[in-house]
Amino acid sequence: MDVITAIQLADYRRRVAGIYSRIRDLGCNQSSWREWRSRRDELFRTHPQSPIPEARRSSFAGLAYFHYDPYYRVEAEVEPLDGPSLQMTHSGDGSTEFLPLGRVLLSGLGIEETLTLFWLNSYGGGLFLPFSDATSGVAISGAATYGGGRYLLDTAKGADLGSINGKLMLDFNFAYHPSCVHNDQWSCPLAPMSNRLTIDVGSGECLDRHG
Repeated sequence: MDVITAIQLADYRRRVAGIYSRIRDLGCNQSSWREWRSRRDELFRTHPQSPIPEARRSSFAGLAYFHYDPYYRVEAEVEPLDGPSLQMTHSGDGSTEFLPLGRVLLSGLGIEETLTLFWLNSYGGGLFLPFSDATSGVAISGAATYGGGRYLLDTAKGADLGSINGKLMLDFNFAYHPSCVHNDQWSCPLAPMSNRLTIDVGSGECLDRHG
């Protein structure tokens, strides 16, 4: 990586972190979700480190999403989880080592399923919460999501909705696709089987314009 690319990438991550800082200040709601969408679209359209290929940026019309639904916003309890580190498979070459850190309870969604919260074992660390669901690779209500899953949290990259009274703020309306969906030059961690939900999560970013 050359120095110009490194500086651009640092700036991109700084801007992403700034977007999420603003969301935490505003709280997770429809208004902040619209701002999140708008600022992400602008970043994807204009930044030199955008995952949108350069040749397509001038015609980029914005990312596709399901309709906003406050039902998918939960303050989730996390139970400690002991387990060995694992190598999370990528969409392309390589893998990344993560440590299972906790079991996220989704009772706030009216289901008994859980997600595993991971910790990035690389320098600096960070919380990471990928997931897949019944929309992954399958059109539900007119839209599908990437078969390899979506991300809710990636604090090493600044994607962090925060916590409230010790509970993790999860809002699936803010779920987003990894960069490899937009450009196969990226190689991104795929949601493991432990984080496969049986329900369809019809909120957040999708592959076809929907809301």
